[in-house]
Amino acid sequence: MAIQAAIAIGGPTIAHAQAWPQRPVRIVVPFAAGSSPDILARIVNDRLSARIGQPLIVDNKPGAGGNTGTDQASKAQPDGYTFLLSVNAPLVYNTVLYKNLPYDPFKDLVPVSLAATTPNVCVVSNSMNVDSVKSWLAAMKQNPGKFNFASTGNGSISHLGMELIKLKTNSFAVHIPYASSGQAVTAIIQGDVQYACLPPVAVMSQAKAGRFKALAVTSAERSDLLPELPTLREAGLPDIQAVPWYAYMAPKGTSSEIVQRMSREIAAVLKEPETLKRLHAAYFDPMGSTPDALSKFMSEELRRWKPVIERTGLKPDN
Repeated sequence: MAIQAAIAIGGPTIAHAQAWPQRPVRIVVPFAAGSSPDILARIVNDRLSARIGQPLIVDNKPGAGGNTGTDQASKAQPDGYTFLLSVNAPLVYNTVLYKNLPYDPFKDLVPVSLAATTPNVCVVSNSMNVDSVKSWLAAMKQNPGKFNFASTGNGSISHLGMELIKLKTNSFAVHIPYASSGQAVTAIIQGDVQYACLPPVAVMSQAKAGRFKALAVTSAERSDLLPELPTLREAGLPDIQAVPWYAYMAPKGTSSEIVQRMSREIAAVLKEPETLKRLHAAYFDPMGSTPDALSKFMSEELRRWKPVIERTGLKPDN
């Protein structure tokens, strides 16, 4: 998988960065508390703070599909005391989706580390009376416009993945964006929407409790953390791969020594047995890339998804 190919951990220790940090470090998460990036940040922070010798404080700045917090982080002082943990859309996809994005993630932020990925899980309301991807897709095609689907925001991977499914199956459903995966899950349970493809940390406990059905993962291959769920490829959709990823960034101008130090410390934390246990329990696949590898990965993601966004004709208010 392209994500795996982007990973390369290493680099010499840089003595100049060892004077940093002298005070707590802020980690901006551009989504609400309880969202998947928020959960990841708090898992990593527990050990990362011990390694750098200062507290790391999660600063949730939700809004505009992640754009609000990402913009604020991009405009923060580049002094090594503000970092960003963000996701696919505000770091890549929204550069295509929004004409007047208030920041440029490729120019106003510097890559630190691709921290983790997780497959989205496609779940359906019990009211649909389907028990497989095949029957789900058939219901979509036979009832154009009857169903609503949830996402975690316009341009999010949960949105784009469903738009790609619609495109490949020549089906139609109404998109309803929510501010967080938790809100989207509530909407499915309440019957406001009939399906969604969301992070497993948000949906699997509810699926196991029988509140809705989990049908498949959106990754190219079955997940080791969710081996019971087939891929969409197995169900006859070979071109669907829509995987959430989580990356640390820093404001442009942040010392390269600090960026490299932070990258190495994140990679080290992601290898620790206790951290791995907690990450796997939340269905995260830890990565821990170099800054250069993340930069290349983001460029690859833009090349891959820009044509999809343009082909579907998506706008910020879709």
